[in-house]
Amino acid sequence: MVLLLIIAAILLVSFASLAGIVFFLRKKPSEHVLFALVSLATGTLLGAAFFELLPEAIAESEATAVLGLALAGFLAFFALEKVFLWHHHHESEHHEHPVGYLNLISDGVHNFFDGAVIAAAFLTAPPVGIATTIAVLLHEIPQEIGDLGLLLYSGFSLKKAVLFNFLTALTALVGGLVFYFAANTLEGLKSAGLAFTAGMFIYIASADLVPTLHKETNPKQSLLQLGLIILGAGAILAIGLFFAE
Repeated sequence: MVLLLIIAAILLVSFASLAGIVFFLRKKPSEHVLFALVSLATGTLLGAAFFELLPEAIAESEATAVLGLALAGFLAFFALEKVFLWHHHHESEHHEHPVGYLNLISDGVHNFFDGAVIAAAFLTAPPVGIATTIAVLLHEIPQEIGDLGLLLYSGFSLKKAVLFNFLTALTALVGGLVFYFAANTLEGLKSAGLAFTAGMFIYIASADLVPTLHKETNPKQSLLQLGLIILGAGAILAIGLFFAE
């Protein structure tokens, strides 16, 4: 019964990846809308890293080790983007920016541990599992909307962006099942995974998204970008505080 509850809860959260599609059903979003969504994605990535992943990792492990792993995640994505850029340079038919694929990879790791957290909560008690599922669901919605906009900005078609984003969301199901059947092993890896993912998120936000946003020099649009970054980060913080034990 608990396993079925875990699977149902994770599938519900995974379908949050489809939330962003309602913004793009009628027509292709304008450049201003995409820039706004990139701003929102920047805020949610930074908010998830600094307000959710790093504090949780530090609570379970030594701060120096956690920050070192976050730096390792940052540098790993620097190297990975170099590989993507090399292929992008040598394959003229490839028009998608590497940041889209980087975001899919980091989001997949993040979702894996979200699934593990949901499984751990249900194994503690069903009411704890339900509360945790609601918390994860609410913080996923703004992040998934920003992620979808980021994939569209990176050159993905709407169909491909929605499909890839949903498949990435399903890694939460893998994380939940792995935790259910191997709880002790995964618990030891949780802090390391959260820290490494935080480094990935910080890299994407600072190395790819912020330079993109700096291409907009209009003062009003720049203020809007700043506001949306704050809104994205603030949404993650507010949801985390509301559901804090």
